[in-house]
Amino acid sequence: MTKNCNFIDKLREAGLRPTKQRVKICEVLFNREKTFHFTINDLAKKISDDLNEKISLATVYNTVHHFEKKGYLKEIAINSDKSYFDTNTSAHHHFYDEDTHELIDCHQNDIDSINIKNNVTGKKVKSVEVLIKVASDNQNQN
Repeated sequence: MTKNCNFIDKLREAGLRPTKQRVKICEVLFNREKTFHFTINDLAKKISDDLNEKISLATVYNTVHHFEKKGYLKEIAINSDKSYFDTNTSAHHHFYDEDTHELIDCHQNDIDSINIKNNVTGKKVKSVEVLIKVASDNQNQN
């Protein structure tokens, strides 16, 4: 029951009414030990498969975007028409596997320091997050 209370508080803080469907979305997103990377469609499928719940794609979409705006999730744009969301909102890098369409955390110490030589006038660098796209090396296959 305590977890549901935390989910209800989180929903209210994000400006959302805590409906049964939204609490279920929170369950899948935040009731876990490891980071969760997902697309909106992935999340809707996981809710359907794991919880045997049917929640409209619009509800999932709107809830995820409210959480992202509130800072509970981070959006990682892969290209102009594909975004993933991450439950780990700290600054960190990612690998994107183009073969499996999987987003994988890449730790800060796996990448040398990035030197920004020029900046936008009147602005300061807030964070640097690298997306490294990887794919199978077909050249080594016979």
